[in-house]
Amino acid sequence: MQRLVIDEGSADQRLDNFLIKVLKGAPKPLVYRIIRSGEVRVNKGRASADTRLALGDEVRVPPLRLTEKSAEEEAAVPAREFPVIYEDEVMLVIDKPAGVAVHGGSGVSFGVIEQLRRARPQARFLELVHRLDKDTYGVLVIAKKRSALTALQDVFRHRQAHKTYAALVSGAWPQRKKVIDVALHKFLSADGERRVKAVPDDADEGRRSISVVHVVQRFAAFSLLDVTIKTGRTHQIRVHLSHEGHGIVGDDKYGDFALNKALARPAGDAAVPGVDRQRLPQGRFERMFLHARYLRLAHPVSGQELTFEAPLPEDCRGLLAALAPAVSHGSQ
Repeated sequence: MQRLVIDEGSADQRLDNFLIKVLKGAPKPLVYRIIRSGEVRVNKGRASADTRLALGDEVRVPPLRLTEKSAEEEAAVPAREFPVIYEDEVMLVIDKPAGVAVHGGSGVSFGVIEQLRRARPQARFLELVHRLDKDTYGVLVIAKKRSALTALQDVFRHRQAHKTYAALVSGAWPQRKKVIDVALHKFLSADGERRVKAVPDDADEGRRSISVVHVVQRFAAFSLLDVTIKTGRTHQIRVHLSHEGHGIVGDDKYGDFALNKALARPAGDAAVPGVDRQRLPQGRFERMFLHARYLRLAHPVSGQELTFEAPLPEDCRGLLAALAPAVSHGSQ
C-alpha cells in the first residue's frame, strides 16, 4: 500500500491525472477502475476521478502489479497537431474536432492531450484546462505551464470564463424560454456508462445547473441556438435541452433517436421533415450538432481579456443550408 502526500508540484491536480503520472506503467483503464471501486482513498475517504488534490492531502494507492508496457503504449499514440486558434508561451487554444476524446481513459486509449504531447516531445508541460465531450467540437484550452494551469482553472472554477455553444435542436424552441435552471445528477448506468439526468431542485444528489439560451435562427422543424453555460456540469447542455423537449440533433444519449437514425441514412432511404436530403453532404448527417464556438477569459499572466472563436464545421454548415426555412405567419 502506498501513501502519497501531495506537495506543491502536485497540488490542484485532478486525482486521475496525478495517478497517471505517479503510477508509471499503469494502463489508464486500470487507474480509472481503482478510483471507481474505491481502492484509492484521499484523506481516508473515497474520491472521484475529478477530485482536486490540495497541498498536504494523503492519497492511498493499493498495491498494483504493473507491466512494462508504458513505452509501447506511448509509442502507439499517434502524434497529432490540431488547428491552433491561439498560442503563446503559457497557453494553447485549439479547435478540437468531433470524435476525439480530450484524454485517454474509460475505454479510450488516448486523446487530444496524449497526441499533442507525442507531437511536441520538447514541451515540458501540457495539461488540459477544461474538457469537452468526445463528440463536442470547438474551442479547447491547454496550459503550457503549471502556473498557467492553476490560474486558468481558477477562472473556470469561479465562473469567470464565458462559454457559448451552438446547438441545433429539433422543434421550435419557445421564444420566452431563455434560462434553464434545473439541477442535474451524474450517475453510472447498469453497463457502467456515465449518464446524467435532471432532478428536482431539492434532490440531495442534484447539483444546481444553469444554461442561458438564445435563438439564433428558426427553421421549419428545427432551431439553431446559442447556449451560454453558467455552470460546467457533465453533459449539461445536452440534458438541459433534452429536458425541455428539444434534443440536440445527433445526440445519441439524450436526443431524438428516430430523427438521428433517419438523418444518418443515405439520402434515398428516408425523408426527414424540414430537411432537403439532396443538399446534405453525402446525403446524411451522422454526428452531434454541439459546437463550442466562443470562449472569453482573462489571460493567466497579463490579465488581458481574450476572445477565442472556432468556425462551424463544414458539414454543420451544410446541414443548416439543407433545412427548410421557418414559415412566417406575419403580424396578427
